[in-house]
Amino acid sequence: MKYERRIFGFECDIYGHLNNANYLKLYEEARADALEQIDLPIRKLREMGIAIYLTKIELDFKKGVELEEKILVKSEIITANRLKSIWQQEIYNNKNELCNVAIVQAVFIKKGKPFRISKELNEHFQSFIG
Repeated sequence: MKYERRIFGFECDIYGHLNNANYLKLYEEARADALEQIDLPIRKLREMGIAIYLTKIELDFKKGVELEEKILVKSEIITANRLKSIWQQEIYNNKNELCNVAIVQAVFIKKGKPFRISKELNEHFQSFIG
């Protein structure tokens, strides 16, 4: 799943690079967009009473992202079961150079507690792995 957008000045540090904290924001935007692409927007999950909480994020910085660059964020579900999922996300600059890699672990939540989603919903997630 792909998500594109431009980097704005307010997202950059004093060196003109994307601020470290904003990588997390971009990945969040891209995951929300990816969920829409697989017909499970956050709104729909909320209507089912299900949330997806992140439990761990690893970021590997490869190359700085510059002010006003147009970036591409690729998101894929690496693995998923009825309780949790692991995503890999990558940010590319406008030269198609890999700039950052994120491994994101998440758990399904219902009523504030870890929750096993239905077999049907899990199968839906499974259909988008890799």
